[in-house]
Amino acid sequence: MRIATWNVNSITARIPRVLAWLESTGTDVLCVQETKCSAEQFPADELRELGYESAVHATGRWNGVALISRLGLEDVVRGLPGGPAYEGAEEPRAISATCGPVRVWSVYVPNGREVDHAHYTYKLQWLAALKEAAATDAAGARPFAVLGDFNVAPVDEDVWDPSLFEGATHVTPAERAALAALRETGLSDVMPRPLKYDRPYTFWDYRQLAFPKNRGMRIDLVYGNEPFAAAVKDSYVDREERKGKGASDHAPVVVDLDV
Repeated sequence: MRIATWNVNSITARIPRVLAWLESTGTDVLCVQETKCSAEQFPADELRELGYESAVHATGRWNGVALISRLGLEDVVRGLPGGPAYEGAEEPRAISATCGPVRVWSVYVPNGREVDHAHYTYKLQWLAALKEAAATDAAGARPFAVLGDFNVAPVDEDVWDPSLFEGATHVTPAERAALAALRETGLSDVMPRPLKYDRPYTFWDYRQLAFPKNRGMRIDLVYGNEPFAAAVKDSYVDREERKGKGASDHAPVVVDLDV
């Protein structure tokens, strides 16, 4: 089974690349973030023609998450149970479903913006709610994983120059502690340590030639419980998909499972 996560930075803009990538890689389940469309605008018909079902949680121009599967979608939950609101509204940042033998969450953690911004407090609250929502499945016997854009680099090696991020979001002790608390529910980062490839970032800004210069961050993660982690046969960042015209600013993270 091949499962992946990809912040596509607009599914409608990226759908030709998504379809081509799914077909060429044989991915069974794709967790999508930042759809930037309403549920009605989501390209479910094009995906269905390729043999994939879709479950979407999206309300408009910003945010939005989805699950794309050719192994079925059962027990779909849209939204983060117990999750906080921001400025009086619940944002579409989480969706979960059972896809064949595996239960998965696709999550798009709030950015946080700046450390003294209300969005940063919201981010920490959101991560705390994710921990509570995931705890039961994380401790269970079924393979389970939370995949997505976490907007947190777990360690300094996950950013191209840690000195440039001092005092900024994505690397603060509080954010990293929130990730550690999530892992304490029984989850682990399925990317091998030491990392298989040199600096396998998942995000590179569009500006200042960040991608050609490899000035990136590893913020797209796959956290699996023990049965999931034990089934992992390979995991990698598909850096090639960040190249070329019309690419997202994120690359897919791919995990191969023997289940």
